[in-house]
Amino acid sequence: MTTTVKLSVRALVEYAYRSGDIETGFRSATSLTEGTRTHQQIQKQYGEQDAKEVYVSAEIACEDLLFVIDGRCDGLLQTDQGLTVDEIKSFSGRLPSLMEETYPVHWAQAQCYAYMVAKDRELESMCVQLTYVQVDSGESRQFVRTMTMTELEQFLHEMVTRYYPYASMKSRHVERRDASIKQLGFPFQSYREGQRKLAASVYHTIADKRKLFAKAPTGIGKTMSTLFPAVKAIGEGLLQRIFYLTARTTTRTAAEEALEMLREGGLQLHAVTLTAKDKVCFKDEVRCTAEFCEYAKGYYDRVGGALLDMLGHETRMTRDVIERYARKHQVCPFEFSLDAAYAADAVVCDYNYIFDPRVNLKRLFEEQKRQTALLVDEAHNLVDRAREMYSAELRKADFLELQRASKNVRPLVHQSAKAVNHYFIALRKSIGEDADGEAVERELPEQLLDLLESLVSAAEQQLITGDTDALLSDVYFGCQHFLRIAKLYDERYVTYIEKERNDVRIKLFCLDPSHLLRQYAKGYRAQILFSATLSPLPYFRDMLGGDAETDYTVVIPSPFSPEQLDVRIERLSTRYQDRERTMNQVAGLLRGMAGRHQGNIFVFFPSYAYMNGVYERFMDQGLEEHEPRDKEVRTLIQRSNMSEEEREAFLAAFAPGNRDTLVGFAVMGGIFSEGIDLVGDRLTGVAIIGVGLPQVGLERNIIKDYFDRQGKNGFEYAYVFPGMNKVLQAGGRLIRSESDRGALLLIDDRYAQPQYARLLPPEWGNPN
Repeated sequence: MTTTVKLSVRALVEYAYRSGDIETGFRSATSLTEGTRTHQQIQKQYGEQDAKEVYVSAEIACEDLLFVIDGRCDGLLQTDQGLTVDEIKSFSGRLPSLMEETYPVHWAQAQCYAYMVAKDRELESMCVQLTYVQVDSGESRQFVRTMTMTELEQFLHEMVTRYYPYASMKSRHVERRDASIKQLGFPFQSYREGQRKLAASVYHTIADKRKLFAKAPTGIGKTMSTLFPAVKAIGEGLLQRIFYLTARTTTRTAAEEALEMLREGGLQLHAVTLTAKDKVCFKDEVRCTAEFCEYAKGYYDRVGGALLDMLGHETRMTRDVIERYARKHQVCPFEFSLDAAYAADAVVCDYNYIFDPRVNLKRLFEEQKRQTALLVDEAHNLVDRAREMYSAELRKADFLELQRASKNVRPLVHQSAKAVNHYFIALRKSIGEDADGEAVERELPEQLLDLLESLVSAAEQQLITGDTDALLSDVYFGCQHFLRIAKLYDERYVTYIEKERNDVRIKLFCLDPSHLLRQYAKGYRAQILFSATLSPLPYFRDMLGGDAETDYTVVIPSPFSPEQLDVRIERLSTRYQDRERTMNQVAGLLRGMAGRHQGNIFVFFPSYAYMNGVYERFMDQGLEEHEPRDKEVRTLIQRSNMSEEEREAFLAAFAPGNRDTLVGFAVMGGIFSEGIDLVGDRLTGVAIIGVGLPQVGLERNIIKDYFDRQGKNGFEYAYVFPGMNKVLQAGGRLIRSESDRGALLLIDDRYAQPQYARLLPPEWGNPN
């Protein structure tokens, strides 16, 4: 029986012809990118008889597999030498000047197209042309070779033969995978209340090629309720790949545990976890050059064998597994994980691998996207994360430092950095003489962009020669990102300048990321955005790029009874201007809760400063009269920048069966207020101080003003909804299962106001 393997020309040539070292981040980021604008400039020069973006395909049989290969060639030209395939490649650095300096992978791509055209038109030979274009100057250079049909056919067959072992392994895996999915049962004895409804909604969304916004309560089992139906959709041929996207390590772990549970139930699924480069790098310093890193040197010569080895023996490829095979084959663990992700059935990773223009997986082709579903966990986090991804900022101090470091060493860099620094000096003067000042504009700083283009060009000339250091690289990539974001700039952006003592900061600030989230998710078969706190749902649908008319929504009620949760409100002002005055009262309320309570309590604050102030007063106050004299009240307090070991030790202190009282002080929106799972009596009390509003500041006020102009309630969009979401997340730590019991204390008089009270979940009952 012959199995059909569909793949693109680009996927084939990248697998068969990539070789050598991992190039520097500079080269991979800019030197070999295919610029749409540059392509179009060259294609405009074509004659009337020439064609552009020509679709071509071919079928090649190899042993038991039939390869169906297709793609689009940039140009098909009528020349004096005969019919010519033109492949355009854009460069930001120096163009190749000799045939020997051209890239084999580029010739391979063009020769594939040439074979397909020659076969379709029954030609005996074809001309193959590479057109290299310098993106800044527009200078172009052509290299041409003529190949017979026999040579082209032999070339393509040799390339398919190289690809065959990988394709054969994948083909056998898909058969095992699909058979295992058909036999796979739900991993629990029964569905929790509401869980079946969520799973069914996910499956129907994938089947209908839609987007789903799902609000489902904490403790219902959202991870399995989304993964299981998505896996079933793979077995039904609706999907080929799942991306499970997370904002935090804790939610990533939950996805890994769910996949492991399915594996134990018989599932044969290639699942890869992506970990940040700085965490998995084997070297003391992250520097991806062949001269510095033995894992980068010759990477592409070894990665094919490493992938065949790992994919042939493993299904769950967590960080530990990837590192083990990376050491075995001496390949970079980060790049290895990315290559494995392109081959995997499921990928667990951060949001940015899909949505961030700097690091998203650019080798996912349109056909692959159409067979992929995005499962976006804790989707409420994506709003602010997206604002961050689509914004960019620069500081004067970096350019002054580069200017000084480059003097008498890199004349062009020195001159360009000096020009940018002078621009910042003029900017600082324009704001005024105050120690701190700010300005907001609704237009791009065009003069700065021109200066940055010059600096980038000068820096590239150094980087090409290998003359680099951390400062030059950091400034270069910062400028590149700023220029990239400038191309996204529209009426949803502002430019703001902020003077901080002697320094000046300029930021292209994305106010509404919804259209960009929609753009970067375009082409995927389905998106499932879910969270326990996707409330109010219309706000999140609006901010996450949804469409009220075409998208699906589902709200799953809490399966827990009101009797499981004792909710109290203390009407005390915790507004910024009142905090000093009421701090002793807040500490007293927390002392009273600790005195009445046995077990473990979390107390959440809107800021570190406020938390530290209340903590000091809490420790100064003695036991209340009604507290047992022999009762011990222990405390823990969150610090900023805690290591993973410190976080784990902090949570480990919340042990079950605690007969005394442990009070953990933490901040809302931090590492302990979301994604942690303290089941049973590991957590029996939560106190939330304030309504979580972000600190009043320039950015939040800019957001407020923007949405006011859009006819929406700017204060709610900028402050209330994000703040109350933190409250709901913190309170959601308490009841995680049907057997949990707990007390929830809300300290703020605003909880009694309709604007805030309507945002409290119904499962919190009617607080007294």
